[in-house]
Amino acid sequence: MPTIANVKQQAHQIVEELPENATWDDLMYEIYVRQAVEAGIRDSDAGRTQDVKQVRARLGLTE
Repeated sequence: MPTIANVKQQAHQIVEELPENATWDDLMYEIYVRQAVEAGIRDSDAGRTQDVKQVRARLGLTE
């Protein structure tokens, strides 16, 4: 889990990398994507993943 200082540093970096004409929506999107990716990595590290074939079968999708 990132520390508060690390989160603040990462947030600052996200803001600095946005274009000058960025909107609040752009900022919120970047934060959302970062949070989703980090959550996915944590899930993967903890073994909370499923094989894509199993998911497709459960949803009735073909390859």
